[in-house]
Amino acid sequence: MTRAEALVLARRLVDEGIPYVAFGGGEPLGVPHCWEIFELLATSGVGIKLETDAQFINDEAADRLAALPVQCVQISVDGANATTHERVRPGSGFTAAIAAIERLVARGRPPQWVFVPTRLNLSEIVAAYDLSTQLGCETFVTGPLMRLGRAAVGWQYLACDSGDWERISESLREHANSAGSQTRLAIYPWDILTEIKRRLESPQAMLLVVPNGKVKLMNALPFAVANLKQHTIAQAWDAYRRVWRSPEVSKFIGACLSSPELLEHANEIWPLGNLLEPHR
Repeated sequence: MTRAEALVLARRLVDEGIPYVAFGGGEPLGVPHCWEIFELLATSGVGIKLETDAQFINDEAADRLAALPVQCVQISVDGANATTHERVRPGSGFTAAIAAIERLVARGRPPQWVFVPTRLNLSEIVAAYDLSTQLGCETFVTGPLMRLGRAAVGWQYLACDSGDWERISESLREHANSAGSQTRLAIYPWDILTEIKRRLESPQAMLLVVPNGKVKLMNALPFAVANLKQHTIAQAWDAYRRVWRSPEVSKFIGACLSSPELLEHANEIWPLGNLLEPHR
């Protein structure tokens, strides 16, 4: 979406009384007009969550975030040292991420540290948790590697053995409990296959809007249900609720459960006919 289109959508969110908006990536802070959107939402009482690799959080950006009523900042750090982090997350800098955490903590806005476990970094998860506590992070967030995006493409190379993940995550829980740290440990309980099965049974009350304005069911599914350049939020919400009950979605999820490689299509956008017309 252009700057003008994004600002129009932000105003529509305010007018519709949307209470909370989460920005993920890609990298939201790399969008030149992101601060205009944040400030428009925040000054209108809309809660904001930001997921970032923190490469753009210099002193000025940290000041701006601290001045906004941002409810949650999550910073992706996928290792306990620069070598591992930058191997897992090419193009992202460990030093910059740590510096951003320190800046936000110093301004009274401790962020959450998000650690994505892979074969390349699983052995460092406890050390990463300890570093997050030393830096004063609010929460250390982790969970099973999701078979999406680059992880789906490189699954054979990146995915942890499920038994190794269970063993290491349990060790992390025990370590965190014994450490008595103020940094909370949050481990997401589901892998992506469990997630899509659960969401088919009980969809989330949220809309996922991708950068071109289209609305998807969720990040793991390639279905677009509306386009907020053309449709109202109410129309998109009605379509979202209907499509979760469509046979096409149920069939695709069932196929994914038996053939997980289908998740490689998650970043694509598949239309499902005229979704803005009620099913008859």
